[in-house]
Amino acid sequence: MKYKRKNGKDFWQLARNYLHDYMPITRNLSDKSVEAYKQSLKTYLEFLELNRSLVEDQVSFDAFTRENINDFVSWLKGKNYAPKTINLKLTAIRSFLKYCSEEDFELRGVYSEVCTVKKQKEEKRPIKYLQPKATAAILSAYDVDTSKHRRNRMILIMLYDTGARVQELADLTFNALHLDVPNPFVTLIGKGRKIRNVPLLKKTVQHLELYLREFHPDKKENPLFYSIFDGKPHRLSTDSISLVLKTASDKARKSCSDVPIGVHCHMIRKTKAMDLYKNGVPLPFIMQLLGHESMSTTSGFYAFATLEMMSEAMNKAGPTTTVSDVKIWRKGEIKKILYSLD
Repeated sequence: MKYKRKNGKDFWQLARNYLHDYMPITRNLSDKSVEAYKQSLKTYLEFLELNRSLVEDQVSFDAFTRENINDFVSWLKGKNYAPKTINLKLTAIRSFLKYCSEEDFELRGVYSEVCTVKKQKEEKRPIKYLQPKATAAILSAYDVDTSKHRRNRMILIMLYDTGARVQELADLTFNALHLDVPNPFVTLIGKGRKIRNVPLLKKTVQHLELYLREFHPDKKENPLFYSIFDGKPHRLSTDSISLVLKTASDKARKSCSDVPIGVHCHMIRKTKAMDLYKNGVPLPFIMQLLGHESMSTTSGFYAFATLEMMSEAMNKAGPTTTVSDVKIWRKGEIKKILYSLD
């Protein structure tokens, strides 16, 4: 199929529209997601400059060929990029070209050609999540002697109970809580500004009611978790929440050997999902709780049987047998079977 490739001016215009209009506005992606796609495209532009001597207006859709993309993959491998990272960059390039092909039909061929480049094979690794003892130790690591410690404990309880992403937790406000209803829940704003409601456990509601009396007595629309600067509440950053978890994990590890090194917020999210999965919660429910758009994302990451789960299932399913000292092949009826042609 023949098609007309666009010039450099068209490329840069479409690239800017893609990053500044389509991704943040039309697709409603977060700033971090847009930045990740932007960096992927920048990496490809760096490759073109170093390996094809193409810069600025010399860059056009002519540079997006199967040969160039394959060489780009080899170049990334030479720089020791992991297969997962390479695939993410390929996904960003494909997404950009798909947008361009929808904006201009003549670019369909460019998009189709690049889509023929195969992604790298990623090594499937078991999900790292916490055992119940480790989870309990971390959630109770902070005492209740100071207001800061009471706040930090509430942060960890909410992080686990909701299975929220750390950014979703940082963005919570007082009005996101709905406690005076038959089934209390919290409203989370996830990727792409998509809203989902997550139910809260009774114990968590009890903790929240105590927390709100102390930190939100006026019931104003303020960040749920904050620090006071200049007499005003300021929303905690994701880094601050991550530090709260790290401090709790380090403290919990001293009394619980099950707490691994390097506990991070996403591990708490995975732990919540695995705890639900182990307890028989259907995958569609877990998918909704986590805010996954696709069932394949949920099943691919959480619907696997651990060695522990497989062992328990096999032991329950296997017949109960007893070991006898009597050698069964010495029994008359067994000998008749063994030494016959029937």
